Amino acid sequence: MQQDLIAQARTWLAEDPDPETRDELAKLIDTEDLDELAARFAGTLQFGTAGLRGELGAGPMRMNRSVVIRAAAGLAAYLKAQGQTGGLVVIGYDARYKSADFARDTAAVMTGAGLRAAVLPRPLPTPVLAFAIRHLGAVAGVEVTASHNPPRDNGYKVYLGDGSQIVPPADGEIADAIAAVGPLAGVDRPERGWEILGDEVLDAYLARTDAVLAAGSPRTAQAVYTAMHGVGTSVLTAAFARAGFPAPVLVTEQAEPDPAFPTVAFPNPEEPGAMDLAFATARRANPDLVIANDPDADRCAVAVPDTTADCGWRMLRGDEVGALLAAHLVARGATGVFAESIVSSSLLGRIAEKAGNGYEETLTGFKWIARVDGLRYGYEEALGYCVDPDGVRDKDGITAALLVAELASVLKEQGRTLLDLLDDIAVEHGLHATDQLSVRVEDLSVIADAMRRLRDTPPTALAGLSVTSAEDLSEGTAQLPPTDGLRYHLDGARVIVRPSGTEPKLKCYLEVVVPVGSAGELPTARAKGAELLAGIKRDLSAAAGI
Repeated sequence: MQQDLIAQARTWLAEDPDPETRDELAKLIDTEDLDELAARFAGTLQFGTAGLRGELGAGPMRMNRSVVIRAAAGLAAYLKAQGQTGGLVVIGYDARYKSADFARDTAAVMTGAGLRAAVLPRPLPTPVLAFAIRHLGAVAGVEVTASHNPPRDNGYKVYLGDGSQIVPPADGEIADAIAAVGPLAGVDRPERGWEILGDEVLDAYLARTDAVLAAGSPRTAQAVYTAMHGVGTSVLTAAFARAGFPAPVLVTEQAEPDPAFPTVAFPNPEEPGAMDLAFATARRANPDLVIANDPDADRCAVAVPDTTADCGWRMLRGDEVGALLAAHLVARGATGVFAESIVSSSLLGRIAEKAGNGYEETLTGFKWIARVDGLRYGYEEALGYCVDPDGVRDKDGITAALLVAELASVLKEQGRTLLDLLDDIAVEHGLHATDQLSVRVEDLSVIADAMRRLRDTPPTALAGLSVTSAEDLSEGTAQLPPTDGLRYHLDGARVIVRPSGTEPKLKCYLEVVVPVGSAGELPTARAKGAELLAGIKRDLSAAAGI
């Protein structure tokens, strides 16, 4: 066993094109660090509907140039099998460690395979890549990013020619093609032959961002902005300048790309402490709102002044921003289908129905939301919003920020705030209180055990509310294809439990709906909602054994 592992590592070492990971692996072999080698060679990073994502390092269970070259070769083989020989593949990348190397390797593999490759000119937001696919008529796109994962992670996100991320069966067919790739020496990787795009595509994207705003709308809201050490600053500030908004006040410590993400434990606006510097800047600048992007700027977080909050600012939940943008679009006369994933608040359905718009629920992820026929607006509770599906068929933190700023400006002219509009929505449709129970694990078996426990012994009541129906989503429904998840409907509440598709987390999504007769009843309704959510979280933790 030991010799087999060492031999496997030596074989990998012999074809690794990266001096950094070669040195890393050579030291593990020389010191016979069998535990670490076993972890690196326990299998291969699995290519799925999120593409690839994992920790950087040597070996097939890590993100590295060898793994990326194989992924690119498999994608190229898949595209050629689909009759796309000679088609264009657009490649974008963020500012994480190795992102530029992975982008270059992908361009080389595509060129060597007889496809045309074009690489964005520098690290840019993921939505620019999603836009470029449709704008340039590409047959596929690749974005090298790990989004909001920890600093040592990177990833590889694949889009097809419609500008949407891959879904089954394409993901499985690409995975099969990757598995069929032989030795790396057989993968042709020329030194040149691909195009490095200029700023024309970025300029076209920025021109398109104007389309999300109403002609002549107020543009007075002042924002504090943080890019969370990612790639959003230059694009967002350019978009705000084009639109005529005041220049955002930047959180200077986080404004420039830095793959070490030195000021945050996790570069995700939802994580505790990640917004501390933004709130400190806001207390000095006294803006109307705080806007944050995640490192690849496809997500958008919003915070508002709140005198009841400890720091004077309150982060809005993704579901709250989702409802605000929906209400704003309805007020502007938007028509079409409003869509969200099953883990997001049911409030969107009520807003769409009252406005006479279509409504659809999808599985988790914008790869599903973006495919809804007639889509006008889509969102997901994890801070993702698609407000211009004809331009970007994915979540877009830049255009979402513009639309939030427009809404804040409209309300500002009326002497009102985003919180006032949330109150109006609650009175009109009922208070939809949401929360999440999220458990990060070191051992993935903890997640599997929790799911098994809930399947074997499903709860009959949570927080004193009877479970009126339970669905095992792995069996699929009339509206949804199978996915690993559980959904419970309660008397006035809903719970969904699922493993995260991109992180080692078990995620439980909770929603309570409390009827509201008037604005005066809101404080009592909010207290009741918070109490029920706390009770559901407590009882669900016990039922899942987490």
